[in-house]
Amino acid sequence: MAAIQRKIINDPVYGFITINHPLIFSIISHPYYQRLRRIKQMAMAQLVYPGAVHTRLHHSLGAYHLMNNAVIELKSKGVDISPEEEVAVKAAILLHDVGHGPYSHALEQVLVPDVHHEQLSLQIMHTLNETFNGELTLAIEIFTDQYRKPFLHQLISGQLDVDRMDYLTRDSFYSGVSEGVIGYDRILKMLVVHNGQLMIEEKGIYSVEKFLVARRQMYWQVYLHKTVLAAEKMLVKILERVRAIYRPGDDALYTQSAVDFFLGEFNGVMNAAALDKFCSLDDHDIMHAIKRWSLHPDKALSLLCHGMLNRQLYKTRIQTAPFEPAYIASQLEQISKRFHISAEESSYLCFTGEATNTLYKTIDEKINILFKDGSVRDISEVDNTLIHQNLSAPVKKNYICLFR
Repeated sequence: MAAIQRKIINDPVYGFITINHPLIFSIISHPYYQRLRRIKQMAMAQLVYPGAVHTRLHHSLGAYHLMNNAVIELKSKGVDISPEEEVAVKAAILLHDVGHGPYSHALEQVLVPDVHHEQLSLQIMHTLNETFNGELTLAIEIFTDQYRKPFLHQLISGQLDVDRMDYLTRDSFYSGVSEGVIGYDRILKMLVVHNGQLMIEEKGIYSVEKFLVARRQMYWQVYLHKTVLAAEKMLVKILERVRAIYRPGDDALYTQSAVDFFLGEFNGVMNAAALDKFCSLDDHDIMHAIKRWSLHPDKALSLLCHGMLNRQLYKTRIQTAPFEPAYIASQLEQISKRFHISAEESSYLCFTGEATNTLYKTIDEKINILFKDGSVRDISEVDNTLIHQNLSAPVKKNYICLFR
């Protein structure tokens, strides 16, 4: 009888993560998965929090580890999870972010317009399923919520999934922002399945509250920090400017990577050839391109690329009320005169937008609490909790970015 292949990975957040199934080994070894080593989890947040340089691969393995723990906990409570379902849900969580492009959310909808990373993850999973002779079929059913046990999908994607538990814990650890620390171990211990749905035991209410509040604090203090926002918007404007001025034969824009394909000839159809090109892209391609474009004669593009390379970012103001049109017009005029560029070019150096975050969405997703008497209530309906109606309303903030 052949020995079971087993590997342990030393993770700075959780300690040892065990890999002990051939399918999991096959996924991790595949080039499409290994690409995640070259994509930062927090995009440009490192420009504010220098330690935040961990990758999508770190996060994926961490979410896999928490899924291991969640499955063990649920099985100990008598929940029926077969060996095949256990492997499938672990495979699904490993691959849940495999469709992220360079710099993750920052460039989503910019480099590959109208294609969401979850669509790409699913397409990549189907491609890998062919490679692995159908071994991912059950994982895909769980990932797309087509399987008869909805709680398995809820562990991957929901208000209280292991994806969010890991990224809050990990992003807090690497950024050094303690407000993001959550009691993930206690939340996992409080998981329960009732009528096929994932729920939390009554005594876990306060841990869930802390999780939701920590999530909001991380969004405003880290993910939507005004300087992180400025850096990510600068990255977006660089790509938008290149797309606007892109002309066949402009050698100064060519990067000799798949970036050229997606800014030029890509027709919006993500076929097998386009998918393979997408899976060759990572953060290094974008940074190489920015170095090259910093020498381009287009002034707006050159300014933005130099700004990104040297951390000379937009000056950003955030306020509750929208900015006055007259104020925006005056800023655009000043920038146009200062850099001797047109009004159209100035729009890349001065613009406004809106940042939104919701603490708890009561409509599309719920965190149900299972009480000792067998009753079930949404956490927003529980007496004396922090999560009530006014905290489920979205918080909107207006910002203006100015290149100085």
